[in-house]
Amino acid sequence: MTHIVLATDGSAFSDAAARFIVEGKLLQGEVTVHVVHVAPEVTGQVRAFVSKDAIDDWHREESEKAMRSVCDILGAAQLRVEKHALSGFPPDRIVALAKSVNADAIVIGTHGRGSFFDAVLGSVAGRVVAHASCPVILVKAPDKA
Repeated sequence: MTHIVLATDGSAFSDAAARFIVEGKLLQGEVTVHVVHVAPEVTGQVRAFVSKDAIDDWHREESEKAMRSVCDILGAAQLRVEKHALSGFPPDRIVALAKSVNADAIVIGTHGRGSFFDAVLGSVAGRVVAHASCPVILVKAPDKA
């Protein structure tokens, strides 16, 4: 069985990555697509005033919203999907998930902003590429996305 991790942030770029999986040549034999959304941890100041249950509920809701579109795209193609709603530092959590499911590839939609923005803001995709032990496929959305 082939395992593919699809990281999503709920954007059109993530949708393009899902379409790439559906339309691409990665699908050979049985495939499970592990859709992952990583919500950032909240600060200690927030934790002081908001209950852990409320924070966990918020993380779950945000992840469900972010994963909905790509899961719809993959489901329409009748692919096996497992959803992973995580929190923490996205590159670390994506790479760890890929290792835990023995992923054959990680697919990420990229905004394609260029090296200047990535140098200033950091790039989840760039960090995943640097640390993943499996191939990472970056998919840029069409210009109209």
